[in-house]
Amino acid sequence: MRIVQELPGLDGDRAVVRIGGADLCTLLRISPAALTALVQRDLAVRLGRDNYDLTETVGRYTEHLRGIAAGRGGEAESLTLTGERARLARAQADAQELKNASLRGELVKAEDVAREWADILRGLRSQLLAIPSRLRADLGHLTAADVAQIDRALRDVLTEIGGGDARTD
Repeated sequence: MRIVQELPGLDGDRAVVRIGGADLCTLLRISPAALTALVQRDLAVRLGRDNYDLTETVGRYTEHLRGIAAGRGGEAESLTLTGERARLARAQADAQELKNASLRGELVKAEDVAREWADILRGLRSQLLAIPSRLRADLGHLTAADVAQIDRALRDVLTEIGGGDARTD
């Protein structure tokens, strides 16, 4: 294995440690195709034909592997076991938050809400349909036709709001 360290530059640049492609593949235990992929993903630093910056390449590759191990990998790496464990942990935390919110009374069941609203709207409907008979009792000058017209208008509005036929209970 041949590793060449250059002297630092006069302007204070760091010394560059050069390594050949085959030696870098041996050191990192990867194939030449994998090295090409690392270059394309800007993880391996090419200095020239078959020359790589050993220090920078090993640093970037190590950071990349740490990211994968912590579940922050990209593309195919996100489907690793670590990524799946992190996803499962998030799902379990979300489920526990929902349980805690329910125990604190911050959540209600959808069917309970629907039942309560149905009761409220039935009561409202009954009150609205009682208006014509109340008006006839309170306003003696209304004729039966006037009361029937008010009743029909209320039923038409209720039908339009409900999107169905007005029932005559």
